[in-house]
Amino acid sequence: MKTSLETLEGLARLLTVDLPIDTFNQKTDKILQKMASQVNIDGFRKGKVPVSVVRKRFGGNASSDAINEIVNETLTNALTQVKATPVAQPVISKVDSEDEKIFSYTVEFEVFPEIKVADFSELAIGQTKVEITKADEQKTLDGLKEQLTEYKAVKRNSKTGDRLSIDFKGLIDGETFEGGEAKGSKIVLGKGSMIKGFEEGLMDATPSSELVLNLTFPKDYHMDKLAGKAVTFKININEVASPKEPKLDEVFAKKFGEKDMEALKVSMKAQMKVEIDGRIGHLNKNAIFDALSEANQFDVPQSSIDNEAQNLLKEMKERMQQQGLSAQDEIFASAFNDEAQRRVKLGLLVNQISSDNKLSASMKQIDAKLQEMSQTYGEDTQKMIDFYNQNPRRKSSIELLVVEKMVQDLILDKAKVTFKQKKFQEITQ
Repeated sequence: MKTSLETLEGLARLLTVDLPIDTFNQKTDKILQKMASQVNIDGFRKGKVPVSVVRKRFGGNASSDAINEIVNETLTNALTQVKATPVAQPVISKVDSEDEKIFSYTVEFEVFPEIKVADFSELAIGQTKVEITKADEQKTLDGLKEQLTEYKAVKRNSKTGDRLSIDFKGLIDGETFEGGEAKGSKIVLGKGSMIKGFEEGLMDATPSSELVLNLTFPKDYHMDKLAGKAVTFKININEVASPKEPKLDEVFAKKFGEKDMEALKVSMKAQMKVEIDGRIGHLNKNAIFDALSEANQFDVPQSSIDNEAQNLLKEMKERMQQQGLSAQDEIFASAFNDEAQRRVKLGLLVNQISSDNKLSASMKQIDAKLQEMSQTYGEDTQKMIDFYNQNPRRKSSIELLVVEKMVQDLILDKAKVTFKQKKFQEITQ
């Protein structure tokens, strides 16, 4: 067997394998002989069809089967000979079986990039810190109170804290815009859930009244087509309801699964910490990996990007299905290419760093990660540990998370790190 490897653009490679033509001819003859013993052809008894007849009728199929078998039998050794490791299954691009002496085939594939990780000490990374204050705890408790607040319809004019039931229609240039119309919408005055001027315009309103508000969407509004636009809202006040806040007692605590207020506050603080730790962890992780990615430039295998983009598309469709949504237009995997490329690149970097530094996850670290996850999702710790340890693939996914965190810590230990203090509400809202 003779092999030659050609480097194409980027990570693409072209491997040509030459074999004696007898290899192909003998393989083809063997396939034809097997066919001759199995096929049914008019005028011949089964198993008695001459090979020459089979060759005439099925020669093309036999040649294709022979080519596939030869490639399957020789490709691994050929790749070893040229010291190449494909990212994905090589694709046959050319076959020559007409030469009198040589049978050859050519396959194309991508290889993994050679990565020399940049010095961590040259990285400048910003990290976020948050301290949970008494005011944050009070705001969270107020949120729990709001969940159990009851509202009773009243005949008086509206004021801050009242909940209004309204029908409204928003018009821009005389036309209703998407999402600008609703019936029976509930709005608590003073919450700031609508654009500036909307709730203010509903103050001192009477039940069954009609209002017209001329407002302007903020220039930084999240929907670009509405940002900075003048809008007229036509509003019908269906009901004004006054709040009745619950008492902070054992009855209140038990509705949230705790025996008394002291236990509820302890549980609430613990959950606040879990939530903020998770969000800060995500922010800080992105900051670390963004800096790492920027400092390390290399080609990323397109086949890996395509596979990851398909995974992202599948995940999005599953989320939409779970939420009862369906895409109005067809969505293509290529729409996720940027995020897919980022993920693949970071995966290659993490793998290289963990290999260079001989990082691996111990069972103790894996169990600790599962315990952390169980607290985040409110699951039984031992059940979660058993669930992941019973399946090698599930367990492997946790190992990757642990190693990824080890890589983050290694980078932070050597990089130029600056910390920025932020408020709890900035991160959680």
